[in-house]
Amino acid sequence: MRAFSADRYDMYEFKLIRNFTLIAQQITDVFYHSFAASEGRAEGELIRTLVANLLEDTPKPDMFIFAALHNNNVIGCVVFSRLTYTNDARDVFILSPMAIHPSHQNKGIGQTLLRESIALLKDHGIDILMTYGDPNYYGKVGFLPMTEEVAPPPFPLSIPIGWIGQSLHGAKIAPLQGTCTCVLALNNPAIW
Repeated sequence: MRAFSADRYDMYEFKLIRNFTLIAQQITDVFYHSFAASEGRAEGELIRTLVANLLEDTPKPDMFIFAALHNNNVIGCVVFSRLTYTNDARDVFILSPMAIHPSHQNKGIGQTLLRESIALLKDHGIDILMTYGDPNYYGKVGFLPMTEEVAPPPFPLSIPIGWIGQSLHGAKIAPLQGTCTCVLALNNPAIW
């Protein structure tokens, strides 16, 4: 990917991580620290476990991990995993979760990590991205509100306004066909 300077002193590198074995602890720690700082330690542990399960249980073709590095340390990460629709051949991935270490937040790193990741996913032929999060934040990188009729989620949504997506080919998203399933680590109705 590329380097990014948040200010004149700090340089950040953004990378697609295919072999994460040696940095899995750094990845899960970033999620813990980010979510613990904003939502409390229990939420930090919950998200750390979710990410550890994603790393352990998700087949490599069904997941993309992008990291922001500072001095060769992971300070931000975003995970995309496959959503499968039974009667639809399009490649659909969900962004979940994403985190930037608290000491590196508010420097544009998250938005840059998202833009770089989305560009690379487009180059990999991914058709549609979905996420379940803050429409204002993710709207800055092209995510738009989605109805459950256009993009059925794998489970009922507790906050439907957070169901957002984007086509990586510029066209309006035609309704996705069939029942939606997600990867094992996200296959829990409590997180939806």
